[in-house]
This record gives sequence, structure tokens and C-alpha cells, in this order.
Amino acid sequence: MYLAMSGRLHGNDQTSLIRDTGQLHPKQSDLCASTAWERSTTSQVRRRIQPYRRKCRLGKASRNSRRNRELVDQQKPSSWRLKPAKFVSSNEPGASLRQIERNSMQSIRGRLARGALWIGLTRLFVSVIGFGSTLVLARLLTPDDFGIVAIATTILTIVGSVTELSLSAALVQHNAPDEEHFHTAFTLNGMRAVIIAVALSLAAWPIAGLYADPRLGPVILVVAMTGLLSGFFNPKLVVMTRDLVFWQEFALNVSQKLTGFVVAAVIALAYQSYWALILGSSIAQLLNLVLSYAVRPYRPRFGLGRARELFSFSIWLSLGQGVNALNWNLDKLVVGYIYGQASLGTYTVGDNLAALPTREATLPIAQTLFPGFSRMVDDPERLRRAYLRAQRLLCAIAFPIGFGFAAAAPIVVPLTLGPQWAGATIVIQVIASVIALQTLATTLQPLAMALGQTQLLFGRDLVNLFIRVPLMALGMFLGGFPGILFGRAGAAAVGTVINMHLVQQLTGLSLYEQIAGNIRPLASSVAMVGVILALQSYLAETSLGVSTFTTLTLVGAAGAATFATSAVLLWFMARCPDGPEREISEALRYAVGRAVPLIFSWRSSR
Repeated sequence: MYLAMSGRLHGNDQTSLIRDTGQLHPKQSDLCASTAWERSTTSQVRRRIQPYRRKCRLGKASRNSRRNRELVDQQKPSSWRLKPAKFVSSNEPGASLRQIERNSMQSIRGRLARGALWIGLTRLFVSVIGFGSTLVLARLLTPDDFGIVAIATTILTIVGSVTELSLSAALVQHNAPDEEHFHTAFTLNGMRAVIIAVALSLAAWPIAGLYADPRLGPVILVVAMTGLLSGFFNPKLVVMTRDLVFWQEFALNVSQKLTGFVVAAVIALAYQSYWALILGSSIAQLLNLVLSYAVRPYRPRFGLGRARELFSFSIWLSLGQGVNALNWNLDKLVVGYIYGQASLGTYTVGDNLAALPTREATLPIAQTLFPGFSRMVDDPERLRRAYLRAQRLLCAIAFPIGFGFAAAAPIVVPLTLGPQWAGATIVIQVIASVIALQTLATTLQPLAMALGQTQLLFGRDLVNLFIRVPLMALGMFLGGFPGILFGRAGAAAVGTVINMHLVQQLTGLSLYEQIAGNIRPLASSVAMVGVILALQSYLAETSLGVSTFTTLTLVGAAGAATFATSAVLLWFMARCPDGPEREISEALRYAVGRAVPLIFSWRSSR
């Protein structure tokens, strides 16, 4: 699956990737049956065209003119003149080699690769802006400011997720959505947003009284109005996602994040108030709403003609998201109520920072899995192979980033956030490790959605809720604030095992098959963590006068070198089996092979 994202677009990979990621067309599955066929097709095409190229060879200057290109084309046989691209299946009579070759180049592989590139760029810019925003605002505001906003946004998240309709996923999964489907989605989302905004507005001051903080009333009111804007987002953007087109993600997400950061930073500099966080988010959401209609023009109409059809897919997914919202946000409300807004601010910032590196590094691949898996549901064997390859690549990325960030947290937090955020260190250490470990089974979500098993996901989420809440309550009773984190870690470990069991139920992949391919990245990550901790301890005990930034640089370089060396050695010791190591190495070889000629060409042109 992930070969498309790594840049391998040549040779043997063209054929294997098309088989593993999706069909070119319902009638075109045999176009790339073997590498030999592919190479022979290309050679035949070139042999047939070459005589006419020699015959019509013209001077360099004249050959570039439109008139002479037309003359060249006229001297070729009519069957080889350039014509508008038209899909012709290899099973249909009259399918020429050139038409078949053109169709094979328009495969799912290319779209997945471009989609992953756009998502990767999007996540890179969003993560850089988000990280910079957190650092700047954490220096200008206090944990108490973040805690007030966290209570309001957590309540909106829980209410929004409990009432989430998951209509976008239903439109992606639908075979052929028409205009009536989009009008229905727009109407349902708008009605839901209005109901939520009214309910939160009425509950704003009672909630402020519950937390004994009158500042919460107006904050919840403004947050409710911000949520109202999101209900009228353009539903037709899902057409681009269905077609594996993701450049709109870059335009929308980067502009929203950048606008929110600029507005929040200006207000924070001027007033040092928590309103910087709220107004920045509101203005960014308004801009996102306007851009959604600029990117994909759509004239909405109210209607509910396809509501029953959309709900048949999304109902269980919506219920699952509601349970998940309680599962992942209930702890924030409890922390804010029992330990106060300052502790909640520390907990929220630490939670967000812990998830940031792993999430942003893996999301470019993870976001393409649902549409990619959806195109393979008719071929279980290919779906199993694609699942394993995607899971192993995600783990190879998430393990070193998540565990390494957790190990370096005692250096990162005081350097980036300042001493007032020292309590966020343990939050990052525990949660970053948990998120890395959960990567073993996070691909269950797109897999089950592609197979239409949304009821299974709801059952999973309900079980996780009844496991997580008691374990976190027990941890809080035994260990206070840190106990909540360790209870969350225990619940995550149990949930990962449950997810892997469900993957086995859906695909037939045993627990051993799901774990075996990830042993090498896990062992390399353990070695990396050992080196990071040992180096930190050595630098702390010796009086070398090394600055915090220098310490972080040395620790990061040593950790990266240890992971890379360990991963390569373990791969060679295992006799170089198929896996993420091979795919990454071949992708790098291909990238170098393409870059070196371009560099020499550029230098010679100078």
C-alpha cells in the first residue's frame, strides 16, 4: 500500500503496487499482470514510433514549433496519431498498446502517491505552525488561560462528537453520490450545528456555576457560535477525497492554522488574555468556511431526500464517535473539576504536544488508507497484504518518533515551554509512548470502514469506554494526577489487543502476523531510548557547561543514529526480508537516482 507514498514508481513496483493498492478500473485488473508484459509493451511502442521519428527528424529550432509537430504527426499512421485520452479495457476489442499503456499510467498508484504528497506537505506545514503557535502562546499565556479554554472546547468536542453524523464518510463509501446526497448532507449538518449552538448557549452559565468560574459563561457562548460555523461546511469537498485528490487539504488546513496563529498571537501580545485562543480559533473557522466554497463551488439546497440512505452507513460510525469522544475527553473534564484549570491547562498542552510528532508523521499515510482500502474490498488477499504493509510502515515511523520524544521530554519541555510548564513532562512521557504503541492497531478504523463494518467499531469503542474509565478512576484514586496517566496507559494496552483481535476477525491475520513484522522497529526504538537516557544522565552528572539546546541536539543525533544503525543491523541479521526497511531503502535509491542526473543537468546548463 505505502509504496505509492514512498516514491517507487518504476520497474517491478508498478505492477506490484497496482495489485496491492487498488484496481485501475473494474474491467482493467489485468492491464499490469506482470513486469515482463509492462516492459515488452513499452518496447513495442517505442519500436513502432522510432522509424517515424527518424523519418521526420527536423532541426532543433523548427522541431519545437507547433506547425512542424503537426507535420510529424501527419506522417505517422493514423492509428498512432495523438488522440484524446480514452479509457479502453484490455478485454475490449480494438484496444491498442498505446491506449493500454496510457490507461496503466492513470492507475490508483499515481493518485495515491500524489495524495500522500499533498497530505504530507499539509501535515508538515500544519505541525510546524501548530508547534510554533503552542510555544509562542505558552510563553505569553498561563496554564490557567489554557485550562479555561480547554473546558469550553472539550464540552463542544464531546457534544459535537456524540451528535456527529459521519456523513462525509458515508459519501466517500457510497458508490455514486448525486446532488441530492450532498443537499441532504448539508441540511443534516446545518440542523445539527444549530441545535448544538442553542443547547450550549443555554447551558453556558450553568456550566460556569458548576466550575465556580464566571469567565466560562461568555467563553462557552463564543465557542458555541464557532461550532455553528462548522455545520455549514461545503459537503461536496468529499468528491475530491473520493478521487484521491488532496491538494484542497493543504489550502484549507494551512490557511486556517496560519490565520488562527496570527490572530491569537497578536491578541496575546496586546492583552495577555485567554481570549486570544478563542478569537483566533473563531476567525480561522470563518475563513475555512469561506474557502471550502471557493475551492469546490457548490450551491447548497435544503433537502432530506437521501437521509435514510446515508444513515444506513453512518449511524454506527456516529455512535462510535460519540462514545470515543467521551472516552478521550472525559478525563479532561474530571481533571479540570478536581485539580483546577491550571492543572487542566498543563494536562491539555502536554497531551497535544505528545501526540503532535507521531500524528503528523503518520497522518499522510493514514489518511489515504480508507479510500485505498475501499478499492480493494473485493480482493481479500490483496487487502491483507496492503494492510500489513501499511501497518508496518506506520509502526516503523511512529515507534522511533513517539518513544524518542518521550525519552527527550525532560529536555524539550523546559527549553520550549519554560519552567512554568514543568508538570507537562510526565504527561508527554506517558502519552507519547502510548500513542506510539497504539500504532500497532490504529489501521483497524479505515479497514473496518472500508468493509462497511461500522457496527463492529461501535462495539469496540463501547468496550474501550468501559475499560478506560474504571482504570483511570482507579489510577486517580491510587496515584492522584500521575495515576490518571498510568490508568490511561493500561487502558490503551488492553485496547490495542482488542483492536488486533478485531483485525484478525476481519482479515484472518493472526496476532503473530500483525506483531512479527514490527519486532525490528520496536527493538531498535528500545535501543534508542536506552542511549538517550544514558546520554542525558551523563551530561547532567558532568559539569561540562553544555547548554540545554546543545544537550537536545546531541541527544537527538545520538538517538537517531542508534535507531538507524540498529534497524539496519537487525534487518541484515534477518537476511533482508520484505518490510519497511526494503521499501524505504529502494525509495531512497530511486530518489537519489532521479536527483543526481537533475543536479548534473542543472550544473551543465550553467
